[in-house]
Amino acid sequence: MKKVLPLVCLAVLLLSAACGLEIRRPTGTNAQQGGTIRLAVIPKAIGFDFWEQVRVGAECAATKHPNVNVHWDGVTSEDDVSGQQSLLQDSLAQGVQGLVFAATDAKALAEVTKSAREQGTTVVNMDSGTSPQPPEVPVFATDNVAAAEEGTQLLADQLGGRGEVAFIEFLPGTSTNETRAEGFERGLAKNPGLRLVARQSSNSDYNTALQVTQDILTANPGLNGIYAGNEPSVLGAAEAVRQAGKQGQIKIIGWDTSEGQIESLRDGVITGLIAQNPFKMGFASVNSAIEQIRGEQRGAPETNTGSSVVTKENLGTPEIQKLLNPSCADPPR
Repeated sequence: MKKVLPLVCLAVLLLSAACGLEIRRPTGTNAQQGGTIRLAVIPKAIGFDFWEQVRVGAECAATKHPNVNVHWDGVTSEDDVSGQQSLLQDSLAQGVQGLVFAATDAKALAEVTKSAREQGTTVVNMDSGTSPQPPEVPVFATDNVAAAEEGTQLLADQLGGRGEVAFIEFLPGTSTNETRAEGFERGLAKNPGLRLVARQSSNSDYNTALQVTQDILTANPGLNGIYAGNEPSVLGAAEAVRQAGKQGQIKIIGWDTSEGQIESLRDGVITGLIAQNPFKMGFASVNSAIEQIRGEQRGAPETNTGSSVVTKENLGTPEIQKLLNPSCADPPR
């Protein structure tokens, strides 16, 4: 019996191999063949309306495919680069098949992408990529340069092509901040009657934006317009203008469309908003990751998720309302 048993076991193993049976499959192969995919989706920060809509889009995309689990997590401040790095590294250590994230710092997060790809993890960026950006890693984002230039032109038109303006940026060094600044500068170059008198960073924080705008108003009593680069910057600038009693006198053009921003637009404190499509950003990013993992993606995807300029005049149109209030049943295009 001691001799027969090993021979029987050997025969079973040989038969299994001959018939193509698989005793055990690696996690990656299983995911490719329709098994469960685990994705970590990490925004720049949680607690902002913009990123909440990204989450809704990401989770919607997961429901369009079988056996996909999305784990959404993030830091509470967009300048918490080390915190985001830790979250991403923890996700890799847990063996996720895909990593979808918006880089808080283009250079600092490049190493995370490199490490993920070296261990065979699919990487997709949303909103903001890294530097360098691997050609195999798509970035689903707004064309920030073009949209910022369009927003700056709206500010110029509202000011009749002349006046003193200020720029409230948010996180210098991030790709999103720099491309929005580039578009703003292009818009200024096309409107020589606009004169930039101040440029300050909010550090993507409402209270900081409020303070720096108050300082700008004090130093520049003749200020005519403000261009603000993201949600906290816009809200802080709007509150400073409101407190100064200069709503309507100072035109404010800014990015994103949170509930507070829309309310200030209706009140006439904010005069224009650059609306991105965060739902589509989250949806397209997760969809791309799933298709890559399962080998279903054919060709390079369209990564520009689009933008629209929102004013008090077009706020009530069906197109803008659908963009502002997306749903998985009827997503914006």
